[in-house]
Amino acid sequence: MEIKRVLVTGGTGFIGSETVIKLIEAGYDPVIVDNLSNSKDAVIGRIKTITGVRPTFYKVDCCDEEAFRKVFEKEKFQAVIHFAGLKAVGESVVKPIEYYSNNLESTLVLLKLMKEFDVRNIVFSSSATVYGVPKRVPLVETDPVGSATNPYGETKIMIERILTDTQFAWKDLNVALLRYFNPIGGHPSGLLGEDPNGIPNNLMPYICQVAVGKRDHLRIWGDNYPTPDGTGVRDYIHVLDLAEGHVATLKKLATDPGLVIYNLGTGKGTSVLEMVHAFEKATGVKIPYTIEAARAGDVATNYAATDKAFNELGWKAKYNIIDACRDAYNFQKKNPNGIE
Repeated sequence: MEIKRVLVTGGTGFIGSETVIKLIEAGYDPVIVDNLSNSKDAVIGRIKTITGVRPTFYKVDCCDEEAFRKVFEKEKFQAVIHFAGLKAVGESVVKPIEYYSNNLESTLVLLKLMKEFDVRNIVFSSSATVYGVPKRVPLVETDPVGSATNPYGETKIMIERILTDTQFAWKDLNVALLRYFNPIGGHPSGLLGEDPNGIPNNLMPYICQVAVGKRDHLRIWGDNYPTPDGTGVRDYIHVLDLAEGHVATLKKLATDPGLVIYNLGTGKGTSVLEMVHAFEKATGVKIPYTIEAARAGDVATNYAATDKAFNELGWKAKYNIIDACRDAYNFQKKNPNGIE
């Protein structure tokens, strides 16, 4: 079936907003539903500045079934991309009840409404955390989904199970589980980028805030991992590549594949110190840092095998970490206090 009108939950967030841009550029008609708990409505205007199109936007919480149903009644969707959810690993350890209730309930309400309104395509924003502590790298899609090291990761595992069971029961449903690695970067215009509330949980926005003087130094958690320089190794992917991956996945869902699972990463690991040096090279800004004790729950090395996404979607990452550092810094410089 042809997919044209796409519901994007959490579409004003870091990855969601870039995906909305790529959807518009690819000729889709995205509709955003977001409660703005971790984003700002100014993002909508910035999407219009970049694309010339102002996407339809509803300020609705996906857990609010009554309000969400009104959106489904008003719009006719052919597909859903489900980004909405709480996503800070550390916070999830402190607030497990909020994470389980929000992330699971929003998905259950969404699936109930999709069934009611016969919307048969969903792309789910999952995470590499579902693999738990890797037995080997690179990780492939057939590797066991284990026990995550935090409640946030556990919600992703549970939602993958809910979607898998739903697809088994509802044969006409097409489900894509996209397991992301570490999204970084921003839109080259400097209008959109990673804009966390409070102290950043992720490496790149923290580096950027040090670079513009908002924080005095970077804290690196652990330097005695079994990696080339002792710091943790991750697969950092430019958010534009990730957004393109969603467009490629929608095209795949239009062929009625049932359940499909893809890693979206670069296939290459980069250590924390390598990232710091890449940032300095890309921007000319020196990043002071201190080494702190390793954090509980952090794994030494985690990166993706991406052959399946290339073979089945024709997708692979085009940007490198220098590109991502440059674009992330450009956003931070132009928006020192985030999107206002």
